[in-house]
Amino acid sequence: MVILNKIYTKTGDSGETALGNGARVAKFSLRVEAYGTVDELNSQVGVSRLYSSGEMDKGLMSIQNDLFDLGADLCRPNFEKDKDEEYPPLRIISGQVSRLENEIDQMNEKLEPLKSFILPGGSTLAAQLHICRTVARRAERLSFELATMEEINPSSIKFLNRLSDWFFVAARLSNNNGLDDVLWVPGANR
Repeated sequence: MVILNKIYTKTGDSGETALGNGARVAKFSLRVEAYGTVDELNSQVGVSRLYSSGEMDKGLMSIQNDLFDLGADLCRPNFEKDKDEEYPPLRIISGQVSRLENEIDQMNEKLEPLKSFILPGGSTLAAQLHICRTVARRAERLSFELATMEEINPSSIKFLNRLSDWFFVAARLSNNNGLDDVLWVPGANR
């Protein structure tokens, strides 16, 4: 259980922050950058929910919860030592990745195959979901970079990769099942 009765602690005033295991690192460390970008993504999903309803809103709410799980995962180093912990930390699991894959497949069944790249836009919700897609890709790149230096949960990177695909397909679905997608016209302004 989380209890937040005091919001400011003053412990970050020196340019450091605490990770999930209590270790202190610079606020600009790659790990903090990765889970900070996941937090930014969660905020963008919150904006998307202002324009969504029904199944789309339920899917986005589920993703917001998963993003908190992912932030908890990324802020806790030493993935390989989890099995030695008395209370293993929260980690993204393969079932969360599989759920995204299943949802992508279900949404994609309603769409015609693409014959061109599409421009981000169309409906307000689609445009916002494209922003989510690009922030998810940035979080994925940062996590991959972090993985070259430290052990991280492989499922967290898979989750981010599928999540950006989820946002892409959801954006198309939000554009009248792809009928209102804005197609890229190569060289249109030459």
